[in-house]
Amino acid sequence: MKRQLELGKHEGEIPDDVVGRVARCNAEHGRDAVRAARAASREFGRTPLAVRAKMLNDIHNAVLSRVEEFEELLVAEGHPRRLARWEISGVLRGCDPATIEWYGTQLHQTYDFQGRTVELVRKPDGVVCINPPQNAAGSNGGLGILALLAGNTLVVKAPRSSPLSVAWFYREIVVPVLEQYGAPAGTVNVISAGANEVLEGWLDDPDVDDVFFFGDSVAGLRLGEECVRRGKKPILELAGNDGFVVWRDADLDAAARALIESFYGSSQICMVPKYAVVHPAVADEFLATLIPLVEALRPGFPEDETTLLSPVLKTDKYFDFLSQARAAGAAVLCGGRRVDVHGEEAADGVFLQPTVIRVDGLADSRRLSAVREETFFPLLPVVVPGEGDPADDADLLDAVVEFLDDNEYGLRNSLWTGSREIADEVAASLRKGGMLKINDSHIGFTSYLSTHGGTGKTGGVYGEMNFVGLRTSHVQGISWGNGDPQPLDELVTR
Repeated sequence: MKRQLELGKHEGEIPDDVVGRVARCNAEHGRDAVRAARAASREFGRTPLAVRAKMLNDIHNAVLSRVEEFEELLVAEGHPRRLARWEISGVLRGCDPATIEWYGTQLHQTYDFQGRTVELVRKPDGVVCINPPQNAAGSNGGLGILALLAGNTLVVKAPRSSPLSVAWFYREIVVPVLEQYGAPAGTVNVISAGANEVLEGWLDDPDVDDVFFFGDSVAGLRLGEECVRRGKKPILELAGNDGFVVWRDADLDAAARALIESFYGSSQICMVPKYAVVHPAVADEFLATLIPLVEALRPGFPEDETTLLSPVLKTDKYFDFLSQARAAGAAVLCGGRRVDVHGEEAADGVFLQPTVIRVDGLADSRRLSAVREETFFPLLPVVVPGEGDPADDADLLDAVVEFLDDNEYGLRNSLWTGSREIADEVAASLRKGGMLKINDSHIGFTSYLSTHGGTGKTGGVYGEMNFVGLRTSHVQGISWGNGDPQPLDELVTR
């Protein structure tokens, strides 16, 4: 029905199932949006940081006051209710008072030095254009508010397949706050159009400063190179292949419950665990704990409180990866079939059973696509070090850290251990990734930490934890002199 409506082929009255409409834009609308953002850019950029911080606090409170409405909108777009609540928690945590206060310490610093006042100020890049992913458009599109905190103006492209939550968030939550503070028209602009024409327009437009892109690593890295070639800053949020380590002294029950997060949205989320490495001394016990939890997961309608799984788009690739793993000797411990919304096996089912495979041997496991590449479907490899891997725990830990760092992606990693010494060693040694979670929810959000960001194929060569308010700004130094035009030339002796 949605497709028929988009094509203008639906006949008769619009049914009650339609919960909202978003205008479809063309290339000229996209250019108008950028021009409006540029026209507002300098005025909005002069807004004092303290005022912009108040705006963000008010936006945070506005989301809090309309959480239920936001949740119902995401459910209407097909997000399982539990997943929708998690997404909204990310929006709220990303702009909570503690995090905004921390941003203030980074965006403006002042020091007194030998009769001078020195300021380090992060200035806005200007016009930031955001292309959120269609699977989580509302929450990820909402990251643009942190670019506002830095003093930028925005153009946000709402995906044509799921535009409503993006349009609602900015129209109903953000714009009223901006108007209350007298922000100029054009500070925020939302368009919904085809991705290719919009992205090409942004690359061509001299008024675009930053392109914030969510998507596939191949396309995203290519776009990043093109942005740099055309003098624009790319901010990339691409694929993930997160590792999850369970050491021999871990709380196995807690670790198993955390690893179930792998199957949120049928694993069609970049920041869920994509593979686990389990110490061989506890592998059998851990899997005996994990498998019943996985088998209890069932598909269902998004409004159902117990539903965790979503319809799967890349079913062909799932079966290709699974077949390759089986041929290489991996054991399928559960799952492996296509099912319908009721969990019944069905050749045309749009769901896949959550699947766990055991892969023995750390050294050779990266040969498997299911371990080496991002799996955007519910297929979880559990790698158990074995023959050919170090037997000594200290050497094995080094091998596991090296294994995590050899990952071509770099979003998040998790470690479960009962030893502070082991945790300290991993925290000090691990280089890859935007975040390391230790004895904690892998996908949980925390004040002071960004919700996104990573290295390698996740964030490109400049990838790191993505503090959007910092990534869309640049440092300017300001020195307030004392009226003496002579440079400071005293030798610094201590």
